[in-house]
Amino acid sequence: MTIPIEIEWRCQATLVDYPDALAAMEARAAAVLSGDARELIWLLEHPPLYTAGTSAVPAELVDARFPVFASGRGGRYTYHGPGQRVGYLVLDLARRGKDVRAYVHALEGWVIAALAQLGISAFRAEGRVGIWTMDAGAEAKIGAIGVRVRRWVTLHGFAVNVAPDLTHFSGIVPCGLPDFAVTSIARLTGEGDLAALDAALAATAPTFLQTLSWPPKNEA
Repeated sequence: MTIPIEIEWRCQATLVDYPDALAAMEARAAAVLSGDARELIWLLEHPPLYTAGTSAVPAELVDARFPVFASGRGGRYTYHGPGQRVGYLVLDLARRGKDVRAYVHALEGWVIAALAQLGISAFRAEGRVGIWTMDAGAEAKIGAIGVRVRRWVTLHGFAVNVAPDLTHFSGIVPCGLPDFAVTSIARLTGEGDLAALDAALAATAPTFLQTLSWPPKNEA
């Protein structure tokens, strides 16, 4: 299976400043809504920074050692930086099914399937959005999910820790969950190859996209 031609698959080789990525994503969403552009799956890295979701609690910004940006996505504080694969999705759920919960569930499933191809057993955790795995016998977060849906067009998406500096997460309470550590592919396997994750994401993307096909579960 291959990614449908109506979706642009973009893999950015250089670090992208967060405001530039946000502006590009917003512009693409408007163009998708108007029918002037294809849907987009954009894989990239950011310089070190923190983003605040719509539910961010100021006390959870422990040490603003990096720039902090309001993101507009759901969720609380998260970290982005080199060695972390960020995936931004601009998809038209009016075509694919107007069900935000199903979309988030499918997004989690996509990342879990990609990690499985790299030998990492990841899972969902009840009441905790994101991607989880076991590290030294304890649950740890390896991927974050944060989405926004405007007029049924999606923005933002996921972040997977491939080989970031995990100490950078100590400046925040990641996703408002102080009792859980963060981990990475490199920490678990000794290998931190962004290209390997990209290939796994590409291989599992068609199944993810098929789960978003008609008929939609809800019309609201």
